[in-house]
Amino acid sequence: MRGLKKQRRIQIVVAAFAALAIATGLIGYAMRDGINFFRSPSQVVEEPPRPEEVFRIGGLVEEGSLKRGQGEVIRFNVTDGGASVAVTYAGVLPDLFAENQGMIGTGSYVNGVFEASEILAKHDESYMPKEVVDALKEQGVYQEANGS
Repeated sequence: MRGLKKQRRIQIVVAAFAALAIATGLIGYAMRDGINFFRSPSQVVEEPPRPEEVFRIGGLVEEGSLKRGQGEVIRFNVTDGGASVAVTYAGVLPDLFAENQGMIGTGSYVNGVFEASEILAKHDESYMPKEVVDALKEQGVYQEANGS
């Protein structure tokens, strides 16, 4: 009788670990498309990602690079001071989007051009996303905003 209880406990523990492993695997599988890694323009130029990989890129909109094309297509370059990456975006840009301002885009890098599916601009005069600040500091380009 005692050996039967011990064997039953071992089976329950093994089943619990198996259920935990399956649940962890299912959560990871469900989140695989929702995780977008951040890359600076320098990192994209150094080691270009695969065309099917979706990631975020951020930096400053390069001065003089903003060009509006046919329809809603917008072209511009994003830079971190060390490298620039050409970006295309088909859609309406955020109101605060401008040259020499911080931005983050989500999309993929195809044939040397970042094709953005979403563009985010900073939401006030002093805010800049942490990833962009870190990338600009790494290149020695970041300047603190006045009053901070």
